[in-house]
Amino acid sequence: MLTSIKMKIFSYYLVSFLLISCSSAIEKELPVDSTPSESPSDYTIVFASCNDQDRPQPLWKPIMENNPNLFIWGGDNVYADTDDMQKMKGDYDKVWGNQEYSRMAQKTIITGVWDDHDYGKNDAGVEWQKKEEAEKLFLDFLKVAEDDVRRTRPGTYKAETYTTNKGSIKVLLLDTRSFRDPLKKSEDPQRRYDYWPPGEGGTILGEDQWLWLTEELKDERPNFTLIVTSIQFLSYQHGWEKWGVFPDEVKKMEALLKQAKSKNIMMLSGDRHQAEISISNKLDLGYPLIDFTSSGLTHTWIKNGSSDNEYRVSNVVKQLNFGVLKFDFDTSKVEFEIRGANNFLFEQFTQPY
Repeated sequence: MLTSIKMKIFSYYLVSFLLISCSSAIEKELPVDSTPSESPSDYTIVFASCNDQDRPQPLWKPIMENNPNLFIWGGDNVYADTDDMQKMKGDYDKVWGNQEYSRMAQKTIITGVWDDHDYGKNDAGVEWQKKEEAEKLFLDFLKVAEDDVRRTRPGTYKAETYTTNKGSIKVLLLDTRSFRDPLKKSEDPQRRYDYWPPGEGGTILGEDQWLWLTEELKDERPNFTLIVTSIQFLSYQHGWEKWGVFPDEVKKMEALLKQAKSKNIMMLSGDRHQAEISISNKLDLGYPLIDFTSSGLTHTWIKNGSSDNEYRVSNVVKQLNFGVLKFDFDTSKVEFEIRGANNFLFEQFTQPY
């Protein structure tokens, strides 16, 4: 079901090693200048996360080779990690200063979510005192209109519907930072760097965002619905940030997905400095719930071991990567791809809905 060309991957790893050693919904139509991808689809989405503005950014050209109709930032879009808003603005400006990114922006719709490093502080949540100033800069980075709802209320969550002459895709952009309760470090001295559930209670989304999400998932019109969450939802066995740190929030999301009227829901996530595809059949949605993780654009943890993930159905990709989703409205199928430098195809998975 998943394709993997071992010799090709080995050759790619070897070349990469040598190189490293040396160095409320709004509808939007398709961009008028979008062209069919090499593998034809009715709509193509590329998403990615973990983009250090001070490192080389080699993936914009291969991303454009997939002719995306939409590009979604998955969080850690810059590594600002600062309470100095002038520095944060300068970090965002460095991304726009990349000629290939600017060229992509001229022909591709760009949207996205943020995570902790563009929020301003590693692993921070509701307690971060600079979140309002950081939110303005994040929205400016995405070139969000001044009358956009996100500029009128706290939080960066938003619903956007992208419509074609064959069907539509709804994208629900979650804010997993502005309202999230503080994390709790493990008390186990062997896992002192890990986060563990704080017990009952605690929130990731906050009350208002949960109410908003509940209403958005009553929308039956779109053919597909994407929930973009900066941190992983299905994978819970690693000790880093994840939905599983707040088990009550996981149960709440599962209950909401079960009662949702929206069709063909899937999740996109980032944060982990690796890419993988996770699938769960436990929710009885009538189709599998996919959590597609892509990370990172500029750096990964190549030498680190891979943590367990009972839902993983792909190889773990630790080379620089981006995710591609190709939607076919006629057959109601989605093709999931993990790609990297030179548009190399690491993993491919097709899900019928």
